[in-house]
Amino acid sequence: MTYIYSMNLVDSHSHLYLEEFSQDLPQVMERARQAGVSHIFMPNIDCSTVKSMLDVCNKYRGVCYPMVGLHPTSVSGNFRDELGILKHLLDTRRDFVGIGEVGMDLYWDKTFVNEQREALEIQIKWALEYDLPLVIHCREAFSYVYELLQKYKSNSLRGVFHSFTGTQEEAAMLLEFPGFFIGINGIVTFNKSLLPQILSSIPLERILLETDAPYLAPVPYRGRRNESAYLIRTLQKVSEVYVRLPEEVAQVTSENALNLFGKP
Repeated sequence: MTYIYSMNLVDSHSHLYLEEFSQDLPQVMERARQAGVSHIFMPNIDCSTVKSMLDVCNKYRGVCYPMVGLHPTSVSGNFRDELGILKHLLDTRRDFVGIGEVGMDLYWDKTFVNEQREALEIQIKWALEYDLPLVIHCREAFSYVYELLQKYKSNSLRGVFHSFTGTQEEAAMLLEFPGFFIGINGIVTFNKSLLPQILSSIPLERILLETDAPYLAPVPYRGRRNESAYLIRTLQKVSEVYVRLPEEVAQVTSENALNLFGKP
């Protein structure tokens, strides 16, 4: 696979620091460059992933940018201890560009629903305290997340609802939050996905493109490891949905991401 594009693309959500990329990350990064990907924003997962994330961002400084946060599926009985470690990093470093990946996920397990809610609220307060955007993961927990965010609707909170797969009604509810974008990844290319119809009701100016690599590879790579270069497939599909040139969609969505996370 060789793409060489003159346009710039921003992968607003990728985990290239995970073990899946340990053997060929230089090649992955080169393919991303050839595909036109100029910036890759990297949400953290938990305390176990911070070092590898920062190592990758240091190695590819100027392309990869780190965030700090506790993923909801990593929330357990000791979540306050993990948050304490992450908060210390937030206090002592100045290179984090966002608070993420945070949120609620009740798809696999509802055991720690209260802990997930509390962890999310704590990290929302971090986003406000440090004036950083929030990257929200929400799976089978829309009502919880929406209700929690209501009290922050009138302040400066901003961010992205990552990997959106909700309904048209839910999309409209999320657009009520003026500082938030909706993240679209390879799911939009899946044959049975309803996202193409739902996207038609969302202004392109509220969309970010993402991969969520190594997960959710777009067609024709579905089922394989995802990577940032594959963002071009999501771009092509989104361009079809909006009936706009890929170059135009790339420009708008990339500016959206850079305006949200800052222009490093």
